[in-house]
Amino acid sequence: MKNILSLSAVALLAISITACNDNRRAKNYNEKTLVDDQGIGFIKEAHEASLTEIKAGTVAQAKSQNPRVISFAKMMISDHKYMGSEVKKLATDKYVNLKMDTDTLNPEHQQMVIGLNKMSGPAFDKAYMQMMVADHAKVIELFRKNTDNRITEIKKLAEKSLPKLNMHLDSAKAINASLK
Repeated sequence: MKNILSLSAVALLAISITACNDNRRAKNYNEKTLVDDQGIGFIKEAHEASLTEIKAGTVAQAKSQNPRVISFAKMMISDHKYMGSEVKKLATDKYVNLKMDTDTLNPEHQQMVIGLNKMSGPAFDKAYMQMMVADHAKVIELFRKNTDNRITEIKKLAEKSLPKLNMHLDSAKAINASLK
């Protein structure tokens, strides 16, 4: 009887040690997001915005004949790839789950990009620049709202990004105004 009890205790100890050493399993079950609903919304919307600017900018580079529009599109791709990587890092650090396929736009933005793809010439340039004005106005409001977020990293990202986003909006407005 004593041997069975000792054997049971050793088996229980071995199972406990094995379970404690399986960090991968424990990590998967214990990860919880480290931001509130506002933070989750900010991260997801900022990620979506960067993806949209990159996809639309890629279309603009391929379709536009206007050097100012092409230059603006290149800036959108470069700046929003950087911003997107910052947002992805924040999402990873705060355990915010972005879409599984992080290169897929939401249906509304997909339709906008598809619509742009069907256009050409000056009509394309005007539609693209109007989209950039509207999108940047929305994104600036999102970032502005989060400059007082209680999560320090979100607050810093919002504050750091606002000057660049404002510059994008100003450039988009100027180019849009110059188009016929």
